Amino acid sequence: MIKPSIPKGTRDFGPVVVRKRNYIFQTIRETFELFGFQPLETPAMENLSTLTGKYGEEGDKLMFKILNNGDIFPKAQQAKDNRELGTLITEKALRYDLTIPFARYVVMNRNDLALPFKRYQMQPVWRADNPQRGRYREFYQCDADVVGSNSLLNEVELLLIYDTVLTRLGLQGYELRVNNRKILSGLAEIVGKPELLTDITISIDKLDKIGMDGVKKELQDRGLGEREIGLIENFLNISGDSTAKLAQLQELLKDSETGKKGIEELSYVIHSGLTSFNVTPIIDVTLARGLNYYTGMIVEVKAPATVKMGSIGGGGRYDDLTGLFGLPGISGVGISFGVDRIYDVLEELQLFPQTAQQSTRVLFLNLGEANAKTAFAHVMLLRGKGIATELFPESTKMDKQMKYADKRGIPFVAIIGESELQENMISIKNLQSGKQEKINAADLAAFAF
Repeated sequence: MIKPSIPKGTRDFGPVVVRKRNYIFQTIRETFELFGFQPLETPAMENLSTLTGKYGEEGDKLMFKILNNGDIFPKAQQAKDNRELGTLITEKALRYDLTIPFARYVVMNRNDLALPFKRYQMQPVWRADNPQRGRYREFYQCDADVVGSNSLLNEVELLLIYDTVLTRLGLQGYELRVNNRKILSGLAEIVGKPELLTDITISIDKLDKIGMDGVKKELQDRGLGEREIGLIENFLNISGDSTAKLAQLQELLKDSETGKKGIEELSYVIHSGLTSFNVTPIIDVTLARGLNYYTGMIVEVKAPATVKMGSIGGGGRYDDLTGLFGLPGISGVGISFGVDRIYDVLEELQLFPQTAQQSTRVLFLNLGEANAKTAFAHVMLLRGKGIATELFPESTKMDKQMKYADKRGIPFVAIIGESELQENMISIKNLQSGKQEKINAADLAAFAF
């Protein structure tokens, strides 16, 4: 007999977990809709040509490719090596992220879309990664993007979406960290090594892990001299509140037009005066995620320091993502929620409300055919009022039915025994408090379940 199992890096979700996850999804979806974003779904699989080369060499390695249908053996025999074999027998792959399929959708439907187009997408993606806590091979992404608008108001609103969702989830101590790609480009310019932008930012991004001395050593190994490293060290030593940091950046990057533009954009996003945040965004000059395609604001959401999780969301501004599919010049900005990591954080901090962990509010006990018939009419009445209600399907021992309700976490049990049936009454027991009371059946709809 084969022992049942699931693929490494995937998970089953039982009813309690699904309800908790749905609580997160619902909170995010309601917020997306509140801000005027429209829902979009794309296929689980894309043509391999759509995905290949969009995520770098490492991303190409992590794609789950799908074998072609039919007889693939003749084609496989023509392959000279493994790389050619893959191109001959696979033409499709599972979705790696939601961004590239979104760009593909915009290009294919550009004549039907009203720009700016604000879309949100909440679907699973697949990556052949090394599974670990907070990282899986199948996981959900929840993205919101705006394409066709250069206005920095979009950046402000996307930060507000993070702020709104995480506040609604009851999460405290999270951080909204922001930077701007143009500021990093400006640093590379004043250092005199614009061609080493990626090398410089890779080293800067390791500051928390290897410290200032480690960063300086890496920069030296990458060919930078003492003067250049000194300028970068001054950049990394920028401190204070956002106003102080912006002033220091202005002085340090005064000879870079690119850098000054980035400072101007970052200043607007944080100090636009349009609104106030529950958690004020923090300027983090070391933030360099997504440098291959981000061109303006970069944002990363950090979990509370009390939880060892790191990033639970991120995004940024990109100027020409649709250019990959032959439609250049359409600017966009977007964010993504790490739902699986947010779940782990809420679970560890015990922030899921009780209402997110149960569905059925009332269970009517089945105490015989006549009693069940009367009970079922009451079940349908409560369902009509939007109260999730069940009738236990078999007429069995009351103790067994009560244990079922307790194990399911159902808070109320309704009992129609012989005396209740004759008196047109219903006994209702609160399993959480232990209190039991008898009410008139006519008052059932008004009872506070």
